[in-house]
Amino acid sequence: MKNTISRRMFLAGGGAATVLSAATGAARAQEFSIDAIDRWLRRNGGYSLNPVRREDATGSVSPANADPYGNRNSQQPLPPAQTYEPQQQQAVAPRPPLESPIDFPIERVPDSKIKPQFRRQLVQYNGPEWPGTIVVDTKSRHLYLVRDGGMALRFGVGVGRDGFRWQGQAYVGRKARWPRWTPPAEMVARDPHAAPWANGMPGGPDNPLGARALYLFDMTGKDTLYRIHGTNDPSSIGKAMSSGCIRMLNQDIDELHRRVLVGARVVVLNHGT
Repeated sequence: MKNTISRRMFLAGGGAATVLSAATGAARAQEFSIDAIDRWLRRNGGYSLNPVRREDATGSVSPANADPYGNRNSQQPLPPAQTYEPQQQQAVAPRPPLESPIDFPIERVPDSKIKPQFRRQLVQYNGPEWPGTIVVDTKSRHLYLVRDGGMALRFGVGVGRDGFRWQGQAYVGRKARWPRWTPPAEMVARDPHAAPWANGMPGGPDNPLGARALYLFDMTGKDTLYRIHGTNDPSSIGKAMSSGCIRMLNQDIDELHRRVLVGARVVVLNHGT
C-alpha cells in the first residue's frame, strides 16, 4: 500500500488527521477494525439499540458518550461530578471548668416552705463523733455537723432512693462553688436527660448539684463519686429520690461549705427505711 494522499482526499476533510495517518502508516487503520469494535462492544454493553449508560469504578460513562478508543464525545455533556459529603458529626461542647467563674446569688427558700423537722437548727448530739465530723442519718433524712459541747448543727437532706443508698465512712476530698456536674456513664446510658451533658454541665442555678458541693473520697483516697450538694428542687428535701448523693437546700449547703474543711470526716448511717 502506498502512503500517498490525493488532493481530493485532503480537500474532502481529511485535513491534519489524514496527514498524521499517512505519516504513521497503516498501523492505525489495522487497529480500527471490526474485530476491535466487536470486542469493545462485548466488553461495554453489547449491541443493544438502546444502550444503558453505566458508570464504572473510575467514573467513566459508556458506551453512549465514548468511542472504541476511550475518547469521550465532546458534543455530549458529561454527567455532573458526584462529591462525597461525610456525615456531619454532632458538635461536642467543650468541657466546662470545675467551678463557675460567676458566683451567682443564692435564692433563699423561705422557712414557710420547709417542713419544721427539716429546717436548719442547733440540736443536742450525744454520738461518739468528734467536732467537725459530718454525720448523715439516711433514715431520718438529717445531716449533722458535730460541734463542741454535745451539740450539732442539723440540716434536712434528701437521700438515695432504693438501690442507691450507701453507708460507711469517707472524707471531704474537695469543695466546689457552683460546681460542674458530669453524670456517670451509667446515668448517661439510662437517663436521656443526662445524655446531653456527658461532657459536663456548667455550674449555675440550673445545675442539679446546686450552689455548692463536697466531694467524698474513701479512706484510700479514691473518689467515691458521691457528693453532698445543693439542689434546685427544694421539694426533694426529706425524700429518698437521688442516685445516692446527699441533697441539701442551696442556703444550707452554702453554710456547710463555709464551715467544713477539706479532710473532714464523713459518716453515713443507714438504718433502712
